[in-house]
Amino acid sequence: MNKERLVNSFLEMIKIYSPSKKEGEYAKYLVEELKKIGMEIYLDKGYEVYGGDAPTIIGKLKGNIEGEGVTLAAHMDVVEPCNNINYIVENGIIKTDGTTTLGGDDKGGIASIIESLKVIKENNISHEDIFVVFTPCEEAGMLGAKNVNWNLVPGNMKPAKDMIVVDNAGRAGIIAHTAPAKYGFTIKIKGKKAHAGIEPEKGINAILLAGKVISKLKVGRIDELTTSNLCKIESNFPSNVVSDSCIFEGEVRSHSEEKILSILNEYKESCEEVIKECGGEYSIDFECSYPTLKPIDDLKFAKKFAEIYEEMGIKSELKVIGGGSDSNIFAKEGYNSIIIGVGMYNVHTVDERLEIEDLYKTTEAIIKYISK
Repeated sequence: MNKERLVNSFLEMIKIYSPSKKEGEYAKYLVEELKKIGMEIYLDKGYEVYGGDAPTIIGKLKGNIEGEGVTLAAHMDVVEPCNNINYIVENGIIKTDGTTTLGGDDKGGIASIIESLKVIKENNISHEDIFVVFTPCEEAGMLGAKNVNWNLVPGNMKPAKDMIVVDNAGRAGIIAHTAPAKYGFTIKIKGKKAHAGIEPEKGINAILLAGKVISKLKVGRIDELTTSNLCKIESNFPSNVVSDSCIFEGEVRSHSEEKILSILNEYKESCEEVIKECGGEYSIDFECSYPTLKPIDDLKFAKKFAEIYEEMGIKSELKVIGGGSDSNIFAKEGYNSIIIGVGMYNVHTVDERLEIEDLYKTTEAIIKYISK
């Protein structure tokens, strides 16, 4: 690999402003890079559904070896603030001046993929078909991945089912293979208005009802594989009015969707108990944000990639994680994903950094895996 080119490629990428729904310029840059490598390109227009400006990019480098091939995936969008990035390179670390995010999540992953493809092409390394999938809007609810119209993707451009997603935080060697489903929920409490100073007895305070409900809910770490969180509560009335409406929102994650539905049912029962005791009304709505990610091959793919790290002298670690990614969405289409990192730390913050040595190691591991 050309280490200097890899780092410079990453630094060039982070200069391109590409927050969620505004990845258009970066997408054009990547399409040109893939064309230089000699890849066939297909652009999915799912962004038209959610108001973005960048397609999901699917690329294919035709192989000269028979086999199922492999897919390399990453996302193009970066968490704000990500404009006018002033980067600092020192002591083997790339970071910012503290006013913006860095964009290692996930431009570090994309830089690693691009360099891997260049090395394979330049050195005439024999390989099976190699596909890339670069998605927009991953950070805003995986909108790019969710809106790919697979029915329109030409048969010869359908990516290989084994997918290496280069989007994990932490060191090279960590291989995530399992991730939870997530459901978002909204609970609306309706009370009864009254004048708070003259006749509060005639009112039913919805904020008070919501507080009683919340006090009954299991929140935080529920068990080893299940969490819940409250993120928003809203009720806006003058102080002289007994509020008759309060809405709160949150999420439940678990590696068992049955467990999630059980927790949400308990939330419903808590609402019913409070309303029965105090009066008022309630409604609860929930929706699956993304399904579980689970290996479909008894970890064969993950263990095979772990062997590459071990051969390089890098300690591998197979992990179950608590976050979601495009991998969860692709799982619905039958893709078998592992999620690997390139040394990104403190992601989604202005303290984000990228460890250059980890970037090198993961890029080398990808090249070695493909060349095998």
